[in-house]
Amino acid sequence: MLALIDIGNTTIAIGLSRDRMTIDKTIRINTAKTYLADEYAFVLNQSLKDVREAVISSVVPELNDVFREYFQNWLGITPMFLGQGMKSGIKIMTDNPREVGTDLIANIVAATEQYGKTCIVVDLGTATTISYVENLTFKGCLIAPGVTTSKNALISKTSLLPQVELESPGKLIGTNSADSIKSGLVYGHAAMIDGLVRRIFEQIGTPDIPVVMTGGHTKIIAPHCSVKVIIDESLILKGLLSVYRKNTGKSS
Repeated sequence: MLALIDIGNTTIAIGLSRDRMTIDKTIRINTAKTYLADEYAFVLNQSLKDVREAVISSVVPELNDVFREYFQNWLGITPMFLGQGMKSGIKIMTDNPREVGTDLIANIVAATEQYGKTCIVVDLGTATTISYVENLTFKGCLIAPGVTTSKNALISKTSLLPQVELESPGKLIGTNSADSIKSGLVYGHAAMIDGLVRRIFEQIGTPDIPVVMTGGHTKIIAPHCSVKVIIDESLILKGLLSVYRKNTGKSS
């Protein structure tokens, strides 16, 4: 069994693949930045007991050694970390390629393989990123606060506004505080994505490229976007699977 692991600031997504071609099962747990390897073992051992190989994308550096220790001590394997020197098939044309997150690269690998060598990738996570790829070349991205990050900042800085669950609002114009917050967060985020994507279309001179949306809040935000988007909630795990094959030559 191969484990594909995306360590994000809010959640950790784990895909399991038996044949190294498809993802059989997906597991999501909350990111615990203070956990040690033994504590993650308590959470993961049952689910990962059959794993013999692992490839990891991480944007939480403090957990890299923790997961390396977990796999080595509990499963007897050394995981592969997506990073510099690994084959991805993507050329990075930014001012400092080392700054580009491995999560962005994994998303782009999968998006360009499945939806088009030139595309836009929207990832709705702790941060919302909008990446532009042209003919397998990563040209850059826009980074904005994620919808939950925005919600938490709003509630923490306003004494009279209530805490709310992040969900699709029933109507555009809210008639109570909770619905008004939900509407502002969800419709506001969708409008931001629409506006930024359209600005990219204007800059590159065409709207005729796929826009792929992924990330934990996709189901909430995507229905309210006016720009046509392709939803793929497993995009990053598919990208990790592809990177694994590119760097090991294994397909089964």
